[in-house]
Amino acid sequence: MTGADQQLMVSASRMGGAVSGTAASPRPSDSARADHLSGAQKTAIIVRLLLAEGLDAPIAALPHELQSQLAQTLGTMRLVDRATMCAVVEEFVEMLEQVGLSFPDGLEDALSLLDGKLDARASQTLRTLARGQGLGDPWVMIEQAEIADLLGLIGQESPLISAVLLSKISTDKAAQILMKLPSEDAQSLALSLSRTEDIAPETVARIGASLAEQLGARPSRAFAAPPSRRMGEILNVSPAALRDQLLRDVERADQDYAVRIRKALFTFQDIPARLATRDVPMVMREAGSDDLMQIIAAQQEGDQLTITFLLENMSKRLADTLREDAVILPPPDPRDYEAAVMRLTALVRRLADSGTITLAPVVL
Repeated sequence: MTGADQQLMVSASRMGGAVSGTAASPRPSDSARADHLSGAQKTAIIVRLLLAEGLDAPIAALPHELQSQLAQTLGTMRLVDRATMCAVVEEFVEMLEQVGLSFPDGLEDALSLLDGKLDARASQTLRTLARGQGLGDPWVMIEQAEIADLLGLIGQESPLISAVLLSKISTDKAAQILMKLPSEDAQSLALSLSRTEDIAPETVARIGASLAEQLGARPSRAFAAPPSRRMGEILNVSPAALRDQLLRDVERADQDYAVRIRKALFTFQDIPARLATRDVPMVMREAGSDDLMQIIAAQQEGDQLTITFLLENMSKRLADTLREDAVILPPPDPRDYEAAVMRLTALVRRLADSGTITLAPVVL
């Protein structure tokens, strides 16, 4: 039996001893054996029996990887004869009878068990450590926080802690934060960055957990991203005419909200200001030439600056070929043109999100 199989059987034993009292648990015959089954298969039999008897099987309490393994095993098993089922039940009941004590699964459960028994300082320290060791990365939560919330954290923390925060979030967001800080505070943060080189990973994890805990103390939100970013992402893949009309309407109703949406936008016209010239060849390798050729052939006045930027920063041979081929093409259908623009723009955004390229911060 592998380590994973053993862990599944032990995890199954934590589901309770209800199986020992079911009607389907007579003693197996002498010839019945279950040693040809893996731990995952035995656990699947126990879970299937619990569910058939209408009993609760707290599968959600298992680690995620074991939940996945259990579901896949359930999906591959077909029929199990009664003698084998009884042998598995007998083995399971014997395991339950041999259990003397069951200890908490992880530090978080241990703290729940010791609730009220630890002093406040020790409890707070251990809960912070537990969050830093958890499956969820606190820096993901911090990265998704709004700029205003991060500025509030920086205002409460030391320059060194704030420098760690800036080092862990995306460069775009860090640049936006520096732009909003008073010059003295920005200078202090810049100097403090030099002191982060020797900070241990465990310390960074604890800092992240503490900062995330402060953010988590705020009222919970149904959406990770702020409304302006979500609206910007929707408009990024909307036709230009619809996008421009909606932005004008929103600007008339709420100018500040419209500004935040514009900061979340990334359109074809934004490419010259935000895409580095060194990244143009990589973008063109990923995109191919068909979409840009259609955009050139459309001869839209608002696209000329971006087209020129892209052509001037790729190989001269490719640029000349695109110009020559676009001249002989008929103007594309408006829908085909819009699709080409959106595909090329989405590609740049996708490369930036993956960290392959870096876009310059938005300046309005």
